[in-house]
Amino acid sequence: MNPKQMWAGLLTALVVVLLSNSLYVVKETERGVLLKFGEVVNPDLKPGLHVKVPFVNNVRIFDGRILTVDANAERFFTQEKKALIVDSYAKFRVLDTAKYYTATNGEEARAAGLLSQRINDGLRNEVAVRTVQEVVSGSRDEVMDSITKRLSEVAATELGVEVIDVRVKKIDLPPDVSDSVYRRMNAEREKEARELRSQGQELAEGIRAAADREVTVIEANAFREAEIIRGEGDAKATGIYADAYNQDPEFYSFIRSLRAYQETFGGGDIMVIEPDNQFYQYLREPEAGTRK
Repeated sequence: MNPKQMWAGLLTALVVVLLSNSLYVVKETERGVLLKFGEVVNPDLKPGLHVKVPFVNNVRIFDGRILTVDANAERFFTQEKKALIVDSYAKFRVLDTAKYYTATNGEEARAAGLLSQRINDGLRNEVAVRTVQEVVSGSRDEVMDSITKRLSEVAATELGVEVIDVRVKKIDLPPDVSDSVYRRMNAEREKEARELRSQGQELAEGIRAAADREVTVIEANAFREAEIIRGEGDAKATGIYADAYNQDPEFYSFIRSLRAYQETFGGGDIMVIEPDNQFYQYLREPEAGTRK
């Protein structure tokens, strides 16, 4: 390689380095500031391609979208001097890039830490003038709106950011208080369960007694109706037998005697009776059963 080519290559490399340090891009989702020896000279860089002086100017780019800061859970005391563990978060975005860079050196983690401190200070002041009931449910929206408004003013003035919203993720009792509350709630629920169980047993006994009484009444009515039907059937059968007997008493007597003979002589037992007994009437006079 001759000296001319070498110098051309060096010149090309120098041009590439100068261009790479002279051109920069700001995206639509970003905010940035232009620095000159560490001093802010342009606090509002527009999205697009820009040019800077190499080794003189420097560019700091920040995320211009809505960011989230998750504050650490802290113990606060209510108006009744009762402790609560409050866990919260906030939504913010960069509003004043120059002030944001000056206050946080453009570091998102540092901005989040500063906001977290201010959120907890605001929550501490708001919780201190309210009861547990108001903090947990009654005035939660009012507390959040008040903190958001106050924190947004302070953050815009001190940090150059806009606080969009502050919300509480969770409110808990401290572990030592929570255990005692749990035991008390458990005892109350067990007492309520015993009362409900006792009422259920009492109701069950009443239902069982009513069912037994109804069964007894139904059985008695059924037995009475059965006896009535049986009596009517017996009376009807007796009437039929009487009518049949009255139609031909001699024949009816003959049939009954035949049945008596069959039952008496079919068993094989010994029976001693006088020959002229009325029982042998149809044996002595077979034609008696055929007389009209």
